[in-house]
Amino acid sequence: MNELLTFHDVDYSYHSMQGETHAIDHMSFTVYNQEFLVIVGPSGCGKSTLLDLIAGQIHPQKGQITGVNDSIGYMLQKDHLFEWRTIEKNILLGLEIQKKKNRENLALANALLKKYDLYDFRQKYPRELSGGMRQRAALIRTLVTSPELLLLDEPFSALDYQTRLQVADDIGRIIRSEKKTAILVTHDLSEAISMGDRILVLSVRPAKVVREIRLDFDPSLSSIERRETDAFKRYFSELWKEMNADGTS
Repeated sequence: MNELLTFHDVDYSYHSMQGETHAIDHMSFTVYNQEFLVIVGPSGCGKSTLLDLIAGQIHPQKGQITGVNDSIGYMLQKDHLFEWRTIEKNILLGLEIQKKKNRENLALANALLKKYDLYDFRQKYPRELSGGMRQRAALIRTLVTSPELLLLDEPFSALDYQTRLQVADDIGRIIRSEKKTAILVTHDLSEAISMGDRILVLSVRPAKVVREIRLDFDPSLSSIERRETDAFKRYFSELWKEMNADGTS
């Protein structure tokens, strides 16, 4: 697999009136093209800082990040759809901002709306859609800008459990279908195992990678179907033990 993004011995600290907070500790890892990487770790360990570094919102104080530059899409806890814009106009917003609203990208937007069952709702407003449909619309809004890398920061945490399972299944299916590379940050170990190709376990702050778990599932299985396998139970037990060892939880 081709390397898309690499952290080389990256170190980062926050500075405030109260002093220095060491957030990332000499971290090294690689993300591969079309990989679905999941990052887990205890609350406050630096997962969001890691995404900020990847997105270029902050920069390493030591070490280097190579690979993706500005071709990055974000999917956050809230869908951030504008209630006064139709679904179609929400989806086109990124293209408008980037001045990429051309015939080719408009055709891509329509194709994605049709492919993921939102075309008939394109003139509806966000308040008229379910939580799952809103998240699909938010993802399509990101995909039409053709990012090389998707960053997913706890994107399902605001949903109820049943909806969360279905939306995670939908989003995972879409990302794989579109052959995108994604990095998901989550506190949900089941979600990590059901969606990822590989999991990085971070330590307590300052964050460092303490374990890498490669997931080997039949690629035809959906995220919901993964949860029903014996392999899922084994991975969950392994990940649970790692998260509760040596102060990582």
